[in-house]
Parts: sequence; structure tokens; C-alpha cells
Amino acid sequence: MRDRGRGGRERVPVVVQARSGRSGLARVLWVGAETVVTCGVLILLLVVHQLWWTNQQARAEAGEQVAALEREWEISPPGGGGLPSRDGSPSVPPSSSSSGASPSVSASASAVPPPSDGGASAPRPSSAPGRTSSGEAFAVLRIPRIGLTVPVARGISKSKVLDKGYVGHYPGTASPGRAGNVALAGHRNTHGEPFRYVNRLRKGDEITLRTREGTYTYVVDQILPVTSPRDTGVIQPVPRSIVKPSYGYSEAGSYLTLTTCTPEFTSRYRLIVWATLRR
Repeated sequence: MRDRGRGGRERVPVVVQARSGRSGLARVLWVGAETVVTCGVLILLLVVHQLWWTNQQARAEAGEQVAALEREWEISPPGGGGLPSRDGSPSVPPSSSSSGASPSVSASASAVPPPSDGGASAPRPSSAPGRTSSGEAFAVLRIPRIGLTVPVARGISKSKVLDKGYVGHYPGTASPGRAGNVALAGHRNTHGEPFRYVNRLRKGDEITLRTREGTYTYVVDQILPVTSPRDTGVIQPVPRSIVKPSYGYSEAGSYLTLTTCTPEFTSRYRLIVWATLRR
């Protein structure tokens, strides 16, 4: 029965439908959008931290270490009585294990960074002076072609060496200026990325290694653009790729090996640069 109001007019009931369904959906969409934006911001901050901030920190620390080393060498030069280095300054007398080629490198020392175990279990270099320990800088590497000046430290530990923006010296390989193979590793990207542009090196480019004992100049001779991370042959005393045997050497000598990841922002393969000591 229809209700009659004042004046005898009929009242038509009005039904108001609830909007709870639409409101709930809107809230869900809003929360989802906020979550996506928050995740995006966090990812962006992570990328900025990895690609920019770690580089700033590592480069600053590496630069301070280079200055400290060279200041120390100026104040406390090496003592006399040793063999002359390539630039004529005195050097420490060689030990019996450093008079010839360096010992073979154990396969447990991975061919290139980043090492899975930090490199702590790899054998110590018997041909190297004993006054530096793992993670301690002992040399300065300079590559004019790419404008690089960076400290070199014992070992290839990520936390103690590579992530600090340093270049790492593979355990068991020769010391600068000695017979054998001075094998070095460095990050291609992030944490100072000292070896980012080593792909720009060309045959004939100079690379210098300065230590307390002297400055040694190497000349780029060969470049292996791509090889396996397990290609340990590239850091042997007489370096030769076991993956691509056409790259490398067959005679004993004084070599320098630079190793890094390739392509950029990956660790799938390794890039190798070889240089020989200038006589």
C-alpha cells in the first residue's frame, strides 16, 4: 500500500544502494599503487647506492691509500744493498723462491673476480716480500691510457680488497718486476670500478707498477676479450688460456695480467689484458 502524505500525494519509496563494494576496490587499488611506488623508490635507491655511492666511497678511500703509500715511500725509501729495479733505485734482495719463475698457481684461486670464498684459502705468494699481509696495499698501479691510478693490495678478497676500490694481487703470482706473472684483479663496475675501461687498452700502451723498491713499466702485448671464469691458465707463470690456447705465451718471462668481468654489469665471462716488462 502506498503511503499518502500531506495533501493526499503518494510517497514513492527511494532505495539508496550502498557503495561499499566500490570503496573497497578503490582502497585495494590505492594500497597497491602505494606499494608499487614504494618498491620503485627502494629499487632506485639501491641502484643509486650500487652505481654511484659505492664508487664515490671506494675512489675516495683508494685515493687516500695511494697518497699514503707514496708519502711513506718518500719518507722511508728502501735500504741499499739490493738488486737495482728497472728505474735504477735499489731493491730488496730476492729470496731463493723469487730467483726464477713463480710457482704454479693453485686452481683453488679462481681465475678472475669476484672470488666465491674471498681468496683467504689461496696460497700466499712465495715470491713476494713478506712485509705485507692479505688486504694490505703494497703497490700503485697506473694506466695512463684510461687515466687510472689505484692501490694494489695482497689477495683478491671482495670485502678486504676489491670492494674498497683496490686492485687485488692474486696469491701465488709474481711480485712486480720479478720473473713470472704479476696477476691482478679489479672490479669492472661498482665499488670504484678501477678496471671499467681496460677494454680500451691497445697493444703498446704502458702500465706502471710502483712499489717501495722501484717503478716497473709493462707494455700491453695481448688482449683476450672473452674467456671462462675458470680459465686459470691466464694467471699461470707463463700465461696461456686453457679455453682459447691461441692466446697467451709459451716462454718464461716477466708478465703482467689484468683480469676483470665482462660484459659490463655481469660476471658471466672474463676479460684479460697481458703486458710484458720493458727491458
